[in-house]
Amino acid sequence: MRVLVLDGNQNQAIACVRSLAAKGHTVLVGNTSNWSKAGWSRSCAGTFVYPSPRDGNRMIASLAELARQVPGTLVLPMSDATTLMISANREALLEAGAKLVMPAHEDAMHAADKSFTTELAQSLGIAVPRSVAISSAAEARAQATSLPYPVVLKPRSSEEQEGSGASQSTGRPLYARNQHEFQRAYDELSKRANSVLVQEFISGGGTGYFALMRNAELRLEFAHRRIRDVHPTGSGSAVRASIKPDPKLREASLAILKALNWHGVAMVEFRQRPDGELVFLEVNGRFWNSLPLACYSGADFPAALAEIAEHGDCPMVTGYKVGVRCRWLSGDFRHLLAVWRGAPEGYPAKFPGRMSTLINVLTPVPGTYHDNFQLGDPLPELGDWVSIVQRVFEKKKMKEQLSAEGRYSHS
Repeated sequence: MRVLVLDGNQNQAIACVRSLAAKGHTVLVGNTSNWSKAGWSRSCAGTFVYPSPRDGNRMIASLAELARQVPGTLVLPMSDATTLMISANREALLEAGAKLVMPAHEDAMHAADKSFTTELAQSLGIAVPRSVAISSAAEARAQATSLPYPVVLKPRSSEEQEGSGASQSTGRPLYARNQHEFQRAYDELSKRANSVLVQEFISGGGTGYFALMRNAELRLEFAHRRIRDVHPTGSGSAVRASIKPDPKLREASLAILKALNWHGVAMVEFRQRPDGELVFLEVNGRFWNSLPLACYSGADFPAALAEIAEHGDCPMVTGYKVGVRCRWLSGDFRHLLAVWRGAPEGYPAKFPGRMSTLINVLTPVPGTYHDNFQLGDPLPELGDWVSIVQRVFEKKKMKEQLSAEGRYSHS
């Protein structure tokens, strides 16, 4: 089967390319720029460029044209932006002969809405943070005096779509320990999100359950233990090891995915309090950044999803190797830099120590796999570092442009 893997500079794109090529599929890698780290893999049969999700109509037209060349082509988005754009415009791709494995668009939008999924989890008897959705400065002022500080402020959705179909990323969460910090954080976040979800801050470690569902029925599952996160505040796994799913985590996650009538891959994220209680955070309805670990452990999500696309179903498999350790090298380096910069403003929890982190990052652990590097396929690792340098220059250029226009603030 011919497969179009999008978002080629994502780690999960590399894992998909390697997995699918090993199963005999012809894999082409796409990106919004003329290169990508997944496109540098030896498993990649070709590359293509498509317009940004910010120009949704042109992006869909471009993908439809590619799919039309070989009917039955599977299109695999790797990011929230491309996933939601394709979901909203699926008819154009299906008419072009493309294959998709994703839930109904209404269910995809529900999963992307953190306020909706929080209410859903609560209705299922699952612990959730105290939450309030705020859509205006007046609401923010009214709520500021009664919030359960400390709080975390996050966009209600990681991607917002405009009436034109364009998609815009809403960015990372912010934190507040008091009313003053809340107002400042809300003012900043409201510049990039139309609606902000404010939740009580839950202390403890992040954990998640990964699944492939076929019409709300489980086909493949996975879980891992986080060792270090790219962001020390608790997101973006840099180093992790495979474990068996905690029974309570599994039960709660499957209850949510079944209630969403989920079809395709998803990650259900929780935070585990020091007393062991699991508190629901969100659902990510796409392939996740730490996918390479699942593949190294024998939970081959890309291959199983492709089998559903090609044949309508795949066998249910719940076993895989535990104790497998995997590292995202540049992500671990970013973790070190983040620790060295110190905790973000308003962050209420304990932050990792600088020297202990330095020692941990520099100490090799035998037997560790790498997200991007393989001896027989080394170029994606090089591409990962090139992409970091590219993003640094792009960010610097953007700041200079906004500063010249008088729109950039250092706050």
